[in-house]
Amino acid sequence: MAHEHHPDHQHGHHDHKSQGHGHGHGHSHDHADIDWGEMAPLLEAGAELFAPLYERALAWLAKQRTAPGLVVDAGSGPGVVSCLLAETFPGARVVAVDGSEPLLERARARAARLGLADRFDTLAGDLPGVLGDLDHPADLLWASRSLHHLGDQRAALAACARHLAPGGILAIVEGGLPTRFLPRDIGIGRPGLQARLNALEEEWFAEMRASLPGTVDETEDWLALLTAAGLTRPRSRSFLLDLPAPAPGRARAYVAATLSRVRAALADRLDPTDRAALDRLVDPDDRASVHHRPDLFLLAAHTVHTASRAL
Repeated sequence: MAHEHHPDHQHGHHDHKSQGHGHGHGHSHDHADIDWGEMAPLLEAGAELFAPLYERALAWLAKQRTAPGLVVDAGSGPGVVSCLLAETFPGARVVAVDGSEPLLERARARAARLGLADRFDTLAGDLPGVLGDLDHPADLLWASRSLHHLGDQRAALAACARHLAPGGILAIVEGGLPTRFLPRDIGIGRPGLQARLNALEEEWFAEMRASLPGTVDETEDWLALLTAAGLTRPRSRSFLLDLPAPAPGRARAYVAATLSRVRAALADRLDPTDRAALDRLVDPDDRASVHHRPDLFLLAAHTVHTASRAL
């Protein structure tokens, strides 16, 4: 797993690798087809861009659990948030868990660059079973967009709950709003392009979920699911990333890469007009592209749901 798995990596309801997770590889939903080593730079750049959002979310978590001994990032990807967890909780040991060894290599390298290696470990394997390889129960288990890439989300939450220490917190990032970067009318093609892309991504996500081994349809009431897992004090809070127009260069690079992957993933679902508009939006030589547009922005909302294991 990793952190941004939806064709648009930051699609509000589902994005991820999700931890997973799959990223725009056409109609195939087999994560084994994904070259996570190749995906790593985009995953890393995206997580770095969203770091202010994650930092606010982790500060909120720190008010709930001030001094954890063991923090687990379940579906860590290249370790950007794992390292933020280590910085937020300076007394904690952090374990980054992911199914991709190339991504875990990047996580270890990042921790070393930031001077965190002495309390930073990695664990390779698939969720949730790999959590059984932890040396100790977790005081904080963070899972960002990983659960929706597991067929039986209710069972996965129950497994995560079993690996919490008494008083430990499970924090999952699921839901929010689709990330937006363009106004409704962009002057090329038909108005409403991004809304139509979001609708296609919802279809993609439903097919991805249906194709997972042992998939179970589940009402996405995350607080109720956390309670059903035997946890207490469920709560939710959403966090915003607002980069207004004209967006900075790193946001432009991220949007261009994201739209290129969406274009590749959804090519045969797009009507010709929208396909042509996307081609222009990702062409750096086109003045109407996201590389040059003065109206490009980035607005995202991610929701964090938490609950605790009873003491």
